Amino acid sequence: MSLDPRSWDFWVLIGFIGQFLFAGRFIVQWIVSERKRESHVPVQFWYLSVIGGSITLAYAIHRRDPVFIVGQASGLIVYIRNLMLIHGHAH
Repeated sequence: MSLDPRSWDFWVLIGFIGQFLFAGRFIVQWIVSERKRESHVPVQFWYLSVIGGSITLAYAIHRRDPVFIVGQASGLIVYIRNLMLIHGHAH
């Protein structure tokens, strides 16, 4: 596997890392909900959403896929806004 940023393999790896982090948010949410014995969305869910979504957006931009770009970019707005609301109410 080539780790040259210009290679296809590098960007596939980046895409999978983004998807892994993005999917990981559901595992975190599930574990926290099980521990609390009720449905709960922890702040870590939103951070994983931003990080995974940003990496996946970079991959989509590299692929020049407008459908994927719009989907990821619009999701980032929601994730960032949720973090703004969380931190705004924390003080």
